[in-house]
Amino acid sequence: MAEKVLDIHEKPASGKWLALSLQHMFAMFGATILVPQLVGLSPAIALLTSGIATLIFVVVTQGKVPAYLGSSFAFIVPIQVATETGGIGSAMIGSMFVALVYAIVSLVIWKTGHHWIMNILPPVVVGPVIMVIGLAVAPTAVGMASRIDVDGVSTYSLLHFSAALVTLAAAIICLMFFRGVISLMPVLIGIIIGYLYSAAIGILNFQPVLEAKWFAVPEFLIPGIDYDFVVTPTLLFVMVPIAIVTISEHIGHQLVLGKVVDRDFIQDPGLNRSLLGDGLGTLISGLLGGPPKTTYGENIGVMAITRVYSVYVIVGAAVFAILFSFMGKVMALIATIPTAVLGGISILLFGIIASSGLRMLVDHQVDFDKQRNLVITSVILVIGIGGASINFSETFHIEGMALAAIVGVVLNLVLPGREKNTLADVQEEPLLVDKEN
Repeated sequence: MAEKVLDIHEKPASGKWLALSLQHMFAMFGATILVPQLVGLSPAIALLTSGIATLIFVVVTQGKVPAYLGSSFAFIVPIQVATETGGIGSAMIGSMFVALVYAIVSLVIWKTGHHWIMNILPPVVVGPVIMVIGLAVAPTAVGMASRIDVDGVSTYSLLHFSAALVTLAAAIICLMFFRGVISLMPVLIGIIIGYLYSAAIGILNFQPVLEAKWFAVPEFLIPGIDYDFVVTPTLLFVMVPIAIVTISEHIGHQLVLGKVVDRDFIQDPGLNRSLLGDGLGTLISGLLGGPPKTTYGENIGVMAITRVYSVYVIVGAAVFAILFSFMGKVMALIATIPTAVLGGISILLFGIIASSGLRMLVDHQVDFDKQRNLVITSVILVIGIGGASINFSETFHIEGMALAAIVGVVLNLVLPGREKNTLADVQEEPLLVDKEN
């Protein structure tokens, strides 16, 4: 393992601290603000709650885990479905129930150990569900990239599609032909290039930025104040089952981060603490009107390259995110990003999500000569991508991604020939890490 520049509890000098923290903030910035843009939430609240959630996570894990919490892509479709069913408030309530699941799982792990959860969530279940997360929203990304609303009618626009293609090309070039930290910020750089191109071809309206104030309080969504809510079975079954995926993602990130910094975070501070920190971050985010949170692979990649593992740097990034959320002109600038640009970057991001699910199956050497594995994967993919639904009544149904996750877990438990191949069997490298440095 390469020599550490700064270990977890080492504090950098002031100037270096500032630069390193800003680097981490920009690494997560593009993806964190993209999620609220896609689901109709406030990017400012997403930034604010990512910073708050990260600080909570650091405290709960006793300052032992240098992880940053950003907006979770796994909840894009569930939030959209919950919003269509009962308004944006329903999505926020659903997010809080997801946090409750995290807390319950954390408590059980604290009392019984972590091996049981890693056995019921093998790669043959988690991999296909992750693929569904990316592929189920593929039509949304293509629609955003190539279509515009003209007098209430969705119409194809080559001009807007060109902006999406330029954005996509910039992000791909950033990933493929650059090294170091730049290769970890393809989302941010792609959006910047796409934004400049959009300005050049005249599809950008910069007026809201000129009119915006320098300081602006984010648009909070407080339950019982900003919206009324009703908890329904459908709401719970749309949002809560996705915790199966995000808990698996959390475990994977803890393993990868542990390998990068040469620690066993599953044992110390313990999976129960890190899951609880993640859950509390999601709870506070839902209470304020932000999307659910998850640990970010982008920031793990930054640590792998820089070999700076200081938790003080992560705390600094969280503070910067909170400060940025109150900068009115910055948030107004984000709001002017054309839909086509967001669509272009979404094509890459959603594809990477789907590919990471496939990669999990490959890295864990899931054997598809075994009928059991073939059946589980096939059923999850078709149910999830096909949008299958079980309707118990007019107001209670389980569908799509949530149904696929539930069916996958059930099939894994009931079909014969189950092996104890857990997520811990292979410790993966961060997806976007430059291994040459």
